Amino acid sequence: MKQASIKRFIASAGIAFGLTAGTAAVAADITGAGATFPYPIYAKWAEAYRAKTGVGLNYQSIGSGGGIKQITAKTVDFGASDAPLDADKLEKEGLVQFPMVMGGVVPVYNVTGIKPGGLRLTGAVLADIYLGKITKWNAAPIAALNKDVKLPDQDITVVARSDGSGTTFIFTHYLSKVSSEWKEKVGNNTSVKWASGVSGKGNEGVAAYVQRLPGSIGYVEYAYALQNKMSYVLLQNKDGNFVSPDDKSFRAAAANAQWDKAPGFNLMLTDQAGKDSWPLTGATFILMHKKQDKPEKAAIALKFFDWAYESGDKLALDLDYVPMPDAVVKLVKAEWKKIQDASGKPIAF
Repeated sequence: MKQASIKRFIASAGIAFGLTAGTAAVAADITGAGATFPYPIYAKWAEAYRAKTGVGLNYQSIGSGGGIKQITAKTVDFGASDAPLDADKLEKEGLVQFPMVMGGVVPVYNVTGIKPGGLRLTGAVLADIYLGKITKWNAAPIAALNKDVKLPDQDITVVARSDGSGTTFIFTHYLSKVSSEWKEKVGNNTSVKWASGVSGKGNEGVAAYVQRLPGSIGYVEYAYALQNKMSYVLLQNKDGNFVSPDDKSFRAAAANAQWDKAPGFNLMLTDQAGKDSWPLTGATFILMHKKQDKPEKAAIALKFFDWAYESGDKLALDLDYVPMPDAVVKLVKAEWKKIQDASGKPIAF
């Protein structure tokens, strides 16, 4: 499922989710909220799982910050975040965290005459653009990387996320690694103070702004770049190579991830070594409470996640996500033993 079919699918995904409301099956359906980054694959999995089991997924794509708030408040069965919580935060809130799938964040642009993949940037130059230090497309630092490209004397409009976002967390985590000035002045978080530009809500909002504004640059999850046929940057990786965003470069970045050494699976995949690695690769995570007030709902949710791990890889690959390796899935399922009912008994499914 590439560009055309992704576009058709995302356009219809809300219908699949909307079916959960007002139906007889609603009591058995799973509720979740959070990251927009994994929305396309969660929607596709939900569609397939409903067809198989009759159980639906009512997922609110509201951003990672909103997902963390809702699971903390116990208003949903699970939260979803691209910004992993550290072990102390998980312990404080009584949460279990596990990675569900991996993908990439992609810088996208709207510059007349420059085709997709026709613009090279380094992390340092990207940081300076978002710091407001580089304001023209034909500025010397960009021109030096693109000697074979006719760059216009055009103002750069920076587009960012307005909501608390795991996509922003991944993006700013990378910029903090490659730019000491970014790390000092802006830092890494789900929401930061941008130097200039405009902000859109969700990956959808950023994509819409970049499409409408000539001279703009933004960052979105890869499926949204494909869906909207957006021009994407070739980004220089840690090994010095300019690479394209695709499942091959996402897999390369994830290849050496040491999940077994990350408490609570708190692991970031940005700026990984490897000649083919995409620098803006990240995982998306599920959050659930250790002590379950409604163990029967937690069991239904875990059945869905178990099915996604065991049967959802092809659907993930079709949407250019990277499935979790079998060894990581084994670690995750061991972690599920911490999800218990009020008596302290692990929830069986």
